[in-house]
Amino acid sequence: MKIEQFFDDESSTFSYLIGSKERNACLIDPVKKNIEKYEEKLNNLEMNLVYALDTHIHADHITGLGKLREKFGCETVMGFQSNVSCVSRLIKDNEIILIDELSIRSIYTPGHTDDSYSYLLKNNEEQFLFTGDTLLIEGSGRTDFQNGNPSSLYNSLHNKLLKLDDETIIYPAHDYKGFKSSTIKKERLNNERLKMDKETFIKFMNSQKLNKPKLIDKTIPLNLSCGIEEEI
Repeated sequence: MKIEQFFDDESSTFSYLIGSKERNACLIDPVKKNIEKYEEKLNNLEMNLVYALDTHIHADHITGLGKLREKFGCETVMGFQSNVSCVSRLIKDNEIILIDELSIRSIYTPGHTDDSYSYLLKNNEEQFLFTGDTLLIEGSGRTDFQNGNPSSLYNSLHNKLLKLDDETIIYPAHDYKGFKSSTIKKERLNNERLKMDKETFIKFMNSQKLNKPKLIDKTIPLNLSCGIEEEI
């Protein structure tokens, strides 16, 4: 198994390439303007892209799902709650995506948005959790747009993600502090938001005064069509 991490400087977005022993691969949270980087890496590793997954409808960058399907013929996947018609497959909670010997389980984790999913990759005894914007390193996603809900986010964090093994490696969709990965144990010990009770967490999230993503008015409509602009 191989995991490659990509970072988009403009949106602070992490994308992930996961490859099997048979050289089949998937991309999680691809950014459209970085398609050439992914293609170069796939070619260098002699890998075949079979899946492209988004953890949710992103507000800060244009997804690469549609372009990747056009270029590679891969299957595109999002959560059922995203209600988009452009993907190949809409998944629900606890579904399995198989890539040869690799198993990726979908975990519905609403709160940041109402369509947020995390993906749990198992490889032998190791577990890797791709958390999207639900759980960030020493933080969490915001809850003030796209039907976000701090109560739902608290439940997703405590009743789903923190129930996983302590040694599960966490790979988020964003980071703004220079971190690249963490573990469930480290977050339990170091993430102050995870130490709050539910009432305190909800008050804290509702008190945040954040600027809306600067590209949100463009990105969300485009991402509802998998990043493909309609021709006039």
